Amino acid sequence: MKLKVIVHEAEEGGFWAEVPAIPGCVSQGETFDELMKNVHEAVEGCLSVDVQDFSITPSDKVVEIAM
Repeated sequence: MKLKVIVHEAEEGGFWAEVPAIPGCVSQGETFDELMKNVHEAVEGCLSVDVQDFSITPSDKVVEIAM
């Protein structure tokens, strides 16, 4: 999976980024490399949120997929 990330230079130095495809998924870093590491962690965190509002029937399966 590929996601577009918008990278901004922070006024106080460093960088911050947002992932438009995942509302609320943002991160920051002092260097570009640190930012990229932090963005990966933020995306993983945003995508790992357990959604509680769904129903499962006995014939349904819950599976995890790798991205």
